[in-house]
Amino acid sequence: MQYKGSENFSHNQPDRLGVLVTNLGTPDAPTTSALRRYLAEFLSDPRVVELPRPLWWLILHGVILRIRPKRSAEAYSSVWQPEGSPLLLHTAKQAEGIREALKRKYGPNVVVGFAMRYGNPSIARVLDEMQEQGVRKLLVLPLYPQYSASTSASTFDAIARDFTKRRWLPDFRFISHYPDYPPYIEAMARHIEAHWSNHGRNQKLVFSYHGVPLKYLTKGDPYHCECHKTSRLLAERLGLSKEDYMTTFQSRFGKEEWLKPYTDETLKSLPGKGVKSIDVFCPGFSSDCLETIEEIDEENREYFMEAGGEGFSYITALNATPGHIEALVKLIEDNLEGWQVPKNEPDALAARQQRADEQKEMTYPGRDL
Repeated sequence: MQYKGSENFSHNQPDRLGVLVTNLGTPDAPTTSALRRYLAEFLSDPRVVELPRPLWWLILHGVILRIRPKRSAEAYSSVWQPEGSPLLLHTAKQAEGIREALKRKYGPNVVVGFAMRYGNPSIARVLDEMQEQGVRKLLVLPLYPQYSASTSASTFDAIARDFTKRRWLPDFRFISHYPDYPPYIEAMARHIEAHWSNHGRNQKLVFSYHGVPLKYLTKGDPYHCECHKTSRLLAERLGLSKEDYMTTFQSRFGKEEWLKPYTDETLKSLPGKGVKSIDVFCPGFSSDCLETIEEIDEENREYFMEAGGEGFSYITALNATPGHIEALVKLIEDNLEGWQVPKNEPDALAARQQRADEQKEMTYPGRDL
């Protein structure tokens, strides 16, 4: 086996620290063929669908990939922007915000990249780029506040598989979750308060999270508990009573039971219970995407209004807002503790390069034996 190295490697290259921000992924275009490629990669992940592989392969390739890509392409077309997928654009802006914040403190000694678990830019490609830039310490931040095996663990799997092919592995740290991280809670609270200040406040606040099959919970996945913990802490920070908010789960797939209550069924029922106006916020989504723009702000808005609702307000994801970037940078710096990162000194890299050049000229013990 040939292990992957750096094409232009130099032993004089200064070591750098890398921060890799990841998100779920997106198709390359809102077309049937692009969705087929994307869904084939996504739904082939055993972390996402925990069924016996031969059985699932038949279902996936015999049924799902023949039907779902066209329907999904139509949904993506409704949210696609001239520059591309909303999720891709927001994640790129988040990475840029983090990069600029860290650059002000550490200069060019910290390399920040972003990748998608499925689709492009791929984790393997971005890790190649970071290795070429001399990254020898790597911190990975998947933008999933609440841990699930189907998201956080899947990202770890992809990185671990990539590492098995590399000649030189970096020191490595992985942020698996941050559901109760105070700066994250505070950023969301201020974001919601700003929305209320600008648009008014409705009767009830609904926190909608992406769903997972119920069996994941019964097998020990902490996602359900962490979602409720985030909701509770956020409600406490906002001064809400238990009657003022609720937690629901969206985006279920297939016929098996998923985490309840389901967002769509809940929104259809609320007007009949006297709740005529709602605000909806999705604490588990770091960026607006198909599931928030099309599913919540379009499809579920329609469900609620057709059931007799009078007011529906979707509160956008944190995206690349200053408060979110500040919270993510603080999270990163907390997890860099103990790693020596050179400060932003004018000649820091030049001095290190000079020391490396001098070391190269030394006569090593035993060299002429």
